Amino acid sequence: MSDPSAPLPSGPESTRVDRWLWAVRLTKTRSDAAQACRGGHVRVNGRPAKAATAVRVGDEVRVRLHGTTRLVDVSHVIVKRVGAPIATRCYVDRTPAPPPQATGPVIRRDRGAGRPTKRDRRQLDRLRAERWPPA
Repeated sequence: MSDPSAPLPSGPESTRVDRWLWAVRLTKTRSDAAQACRGGHVRVNGRPAKAATAVRVGDEVRVRLHGTTRLVDVSHVIVKRVGAPIATRCYVDRTPAPPPQATGPVIRRDRGAGRPTKRDRRQLDRLRAERWPPA
C-alpha cells in the first residue's frame, strides 16, 4: 500500500482532459472519458470540452457520469494512471452533497399473510402516492 504523504509524480504543465479524467480515476477507461466528452458531458472552466481540450492546474472540470455530476478543481496534472490514494490528491472535489432522501415508514406485511385484499392494495397505493409523488 502506498504512503498517502508520498510525493506526487511529476507531470507536464497540461494534458488532454480525457487522459486526465482516466488518470485520476474519474472514469474507468480513457475511451469512456472521450465518449463523455463527445456526448457533451464534460466542461472545462464552464465551456464544453472536446477530448483534446487541455487541462492545467487551477482549471475547473465538471463531469456528468452515471447520472451524477462531479465538480473538481485540478490541483496536479498527471498523464499516467496511478493508485487511488495518489489520484485523489490530484484534484479537489467540490461536488455538492446530494439532497437527503425522504424516508418514511417501511411498508411491510406479515410473512404468510397471503395476497393483499382490494382494501389493502388501495391503502398501499395511497401510502406510496404520499411518499413518492409523481414527478
